[in-house]
Amino acid sequence: MDALRTAIQPITHNLPPPIRDLGVSIIGDKCYKTLLLDVDLENTECLKLAVSKGLGIGIIAASSIVKVPQILKLVNSKSAEGVSFLSYLLETSAYLITLAYNVRNGFPFSTFGETALILGQNIIISVLVLNYSGKASMAAILVAALAGSVAALFAENVLDMKALSYLQAGAGVLGVASKVPQILAIWQEGGTGQLSAFAVFNYLAGSLSRIFTTLQEVDDKLILYGFISGFALNLVLALQMIYYWNAPSQKAKGKRKAVPIEAKAKSSSTGTPKKGTTTRRRG
Repeated sequence: MDALRTAIQPITHNLPPPIRDLGVSIIGDKCYKTLLLDVDLENTECLKLAVSKGLGIGIIAASSIVKVPQILKLVNSKSAEGVSFLSYLLETSAYLITLAYNVRNGFPFSTFGETALILGQNIIISVLVLNYSGKASMAAILVAALAGSVAALFAENVLDMKALSYLQAGAGVLGVASKVPQILAIWQEGGTGQLSAFAVFNYLAGSLSRIFTTLQEVDDKLILYGFISGFALNLVLALQMIYYWNAPSQKAKGKRKAVPIEAKAKSSSTGTPKKGTTTRRRG
């Protein structure tokens, strides 16, 4: 340990001011001095805080693109097959309430930052699903309803913290319930359709990491239980994704079965007709 400390300290003591200030803002003066200046890696309290902050920043960074593959799949295929609108509606509602709850409580951004990023991507996906399902007019109503909800949730004179706490308890239930329609949709379709594997597996990793960061930095059981329940259902989705990895959906199977019948009908209609018996008049 002494050898490691001797090698690292000349670097950590001469970091540029912007990097030093960033480190202090993330883990605080005490833990910055303990871990970087004194290089005391045996201080478990500061080490856990540093790991938690690192995971939180990593989750936020990954969340900025986590739903992009799903958006691209929908746009490229022009189909919402296998993607449950109800699932996204419930999840978007839960994320909106959770974002307002965290912001108004003043919790560290590293513990909830991905909520805002995923919320924006969820709205785009919801609009695309409605559009490709032939319900484009509903998309405008959805956006207007979400705008009104934002105005109400973030306004202290409209909704007090006690009422917001009740909504956060309901948001935990909504967040868990949002996975159920998607799980059922995959089971009914017999395949994952246009559902993005990247989003599913990132959600699984993110929800597991959030359990750790919440335990370390946020003393709020409502949020913790929501992440634990979410992880359990994200695990079910991930297992479905693995099970149905190469399985075509029921619709695709139906089309595949219909091809030989159509081909046969086409062949019989375009084939050369057989010559019938004719009588020739003799002169």
